[in-house]
Amino acid sequence: MLDTFVIEKLLSFLKEDAYPEDVTGRFASGIKAFAEVKVKDSGVLCGVKIIVPFLKYMGLEIKGMSKDGTRVNKGDVALRFEGDGETVLAVERTVLNVISKLSGISTVTMEMVEKAKGVNPKVKIAGTRKTTPGLRDFEKYAIEVGGGDPHRLGLFDSVLIKDNHINLLGGVAETLRKVKSMTSFTKKIEIEVSSIEDALVAYKEGADAILLDNMLPSQVKEIVDKLKGKVILEASGNINPWNVEEYASTGVDVISSGFITHSSRALDMSLDVFRS
Repeated sequence: MLDTFVIEKLLSFLKEDAYPEDVTGRFASGIKAFAEVKVKDSGVLCGVKIIVPFLKYMGLEIKGMSKDGTRVNKGDVALRFEGDGETVLAVERTVLNVISKLSGISTVTMEMVEKAKGVNPKVKIAGTRKTTPGLRDFEKYAIEVGGGDPHRLGLFDSVLIKDNHINLLGGVAETLRKVKSMTSFTKKIEIEVSSIEDALVAYKEGADAILLDNMLPSQVKEIVDKLKGKVILEASGNINPWNVEEYASTGVDVISSGFITHSSRALDMSLDVFRS
């Protein structure tokens, strides 16, 4: 992830919080301050790599940091930095919001990866496009830090035919034929189905991957038994840390979950500031 992109994004967050000025923090201008980001929970750290270039751009000096992907516990210090007191106070919420949120995503991702691989070592846990507006790149990065697969970054990077496409284009078979006839050989084509019959049609029509949408594990298992090794099979829809093992045990290749980004809990953290 380019530092210039990261800095511009975080500056927009800071502007939202502190423009035109921090009317309280301005009284700390000229006082040298030391700050520590402390963990108040257990999980997987993420976001330090994103925050550090921003802090340096703001004229703050990094005094210590843990790497993204580190397992942390209550009381651990994730990041230390120092500089002008007004600046330190102004960036506090931006720093905590980013690291807390991304660490929460990485934590849930790793939990689901470990549970799923415990019963199906080859399965991949993937994210979805159910991300926070403006934060998709960061959240996809957090999924990777947690050991997951980011899946599509957007509508531009792979072909995924969903139910609404099928409704407009005319059935699974007809839709696949139309899409295949106009899609570059460099792109895989995945199609969403909601029945065993449509999954078999999709395979016969040459789909590269089939997304089994909102199916029960028993239905997923039936399709896996018929098509395993012939086409990539992905299960999706209402999959979370409490049922991921059941879906993984079907032998499916990929499990995608919107829960990772839209329902994960931010890791609890605080930022303590002292005079240097």
